[in-house]
Amino acid sequence: MGNSPGTISESDAWQCVLALRDRQRSQPCAEGWALVPGPGGFGVTAIDASQAAAVLAQVDGGGTVDVCGSISAPVAALLQLYLPFCAGAADITVAHLGQSLDGKIATVTGASHYVTGAQDILHNHRMRALFDAVVVGSGTVQHDDPQLTVRHCDGSNPVRVVIDTERRLSENYRLFQDEEARTILICAEDKADGPSRHGAAEVMGVPRCADGLSPHRLRDALAEQGCRRLFVEGGGITVSRFLEAKCLDRLQVTVSPMIIGSGRAAITLPEVASLADGLRPETRRFDFGDDVMFECRFDA
Repeated sequence: MGNSPGTISESDAWQCVLALRDRQRSQPCAEGWALVPGPGGFGVTAIDASQAAAVLAQVDGGGTVDVCGSISAPVAALLQLYLPFCAGAADITVAHLGQSLDGKIATVTGASHYVTGAQDILHNHRMRALFDAVVVGSGTVQHDDPQLTVRHCDGSNPVRVVIDTERRLSENYRLFQDEEARTILICAEDKADGPSRHGAAEVMGVPRCADGLSPHRLRDALAEQGCRRLFVEGGGITVSRFLEAKCLDRLQVTVSPMIIGSGRAAITLPEVASLADGLRPETRRFDFGDDVMFECRFDA
């Protein structure tokens, strides 16, 4: 790749990420995409060897990112982090958790605002903007009453999905009332016989399995609704179920320099007898101020 002169701001870089996301959705390119200077700023184009000298960054069809030396370190980190989600496989499931040094995502009472800092919150909003749907469990809605919209960066709101197996949540939570984005409540099939709406949310029934709702069936049901790129934002139980079912392509864990001491665990999986039986995935690391985010890859 060439060393093109010029600078690109973080704001410009994020706009290019969004543009690349839109291009990949409308005109998938197996070879990948390149970020190049253009009239009035920067643009996105399919990878073309004849333009190599002008390319500022590129991502191939496998999600590998190459950034030229003229780009600043913060912008390079932004592109390295987000460009892989804008190319490659159309079906991808990524989960994220923010935890303390001792592996807690909340206190025993459920207080979690906020374990991690402002940069991790911004990251969550950027991830929402890049994915078709954001998925949370009923506990996250009950304790946090989240909006699950894109407010801290440019981008469109994803479909909001709440997993509530027994359909016990009240209709009074914000995401069931505000109509800011399409919202789907997924419950067990036998609980979907009532009203077809839960507040402003659609109700979708999924067949039960022995221990609740299968993440595999959830993914299939959402794919039928046009949601093939899923961002699982919590909580710990929901993320753990997706991880145990081998339904995650990536797991992002942001660690804050805080010790809670007791509280709700981030990840809970079946016991293993040996460290050799533990998961040791390929990882990438990103600094978010005082926090550190580890992105674990499970599809390699």
